[in-house]
Amino acid sequence: MALLLYAFAPVIVIIFYIYVKDKYEKEPKRIMLLCFLLGGIVSIIITTILYMFFDLFLALNNKYSVIEQFVRAFFIVAFTEEFSKYVIVRYYAQPRRDFNEKFDGIVYAVMVSMGFAAVENIFYVAEGGAQTALLRAFTAVPAHATFGILMGYFMGMAKFSKNRAKLNLLGLLLAIIFHGAYDFFLFINFIPGISIGAFASLIIGIVLSRKAIKRHQVNSKFNIK
Repeated sequence: MALLLYAFAPVIVIIFYIYVKDKYEKEPKRIMLLCFLLGGIVSIIITTILYMFFDLFLALNNKYSVIEQFVRAFFIVAFTEEFSKYVIVRYYAQPRRDFNEKFDGIVYAVMVSMGFAAVENIFYVAEGGAQTALLRAFTAVPAHATFGILMGYFMGMAKFSKNRAKLNLLGLLLAIIFHGAYDFFLFINFIPGISIGAFASLIIGIVLSRKAIKRHQVNSKFNIK
């Protein structure tokens, strides 16, 4: 029970943070919960199917190959996981009437991402214990949040733009790039000191995420001064 709490604690903190940052027009809690559940169930299912597909047609056996780990990080892990989240935001959240300002893209993308991160975290923490929970609370879980914020920032813009397809895909691409960079530096940790690149990419992602949140807050149509 304690390990389950450890797994969920950072997820809950991030959800509360985003909910507070949605200053002017809160999203329905029911829809937020559904996005969370879809992220924890549907995204995991999509990810599993895509992983099985890649395992059948793309064998990456050399864990000491930088090129193979680059392909694994960006084109398998990052693409698969972020695409599975994108599908839910694009086809469930974005068409809804409740999605009525740009900031909502961030809210719903983060909820989906946190659903995914919660399930993923349960497996990792169950295997690695409290030490793994503490490490992931400051690394992997915030990383998933930043990927969601960056994706949601552009998907929020897309909802109210004539260039919807372009902005949606830009959000997906940005999430893949940051996710891929984070994982790539971890995957090639056989190179001494290279793992610092993962933390550097995470810090950059956090900085950009904070700016994205602030910009959509300032430009909210409900921000009437």
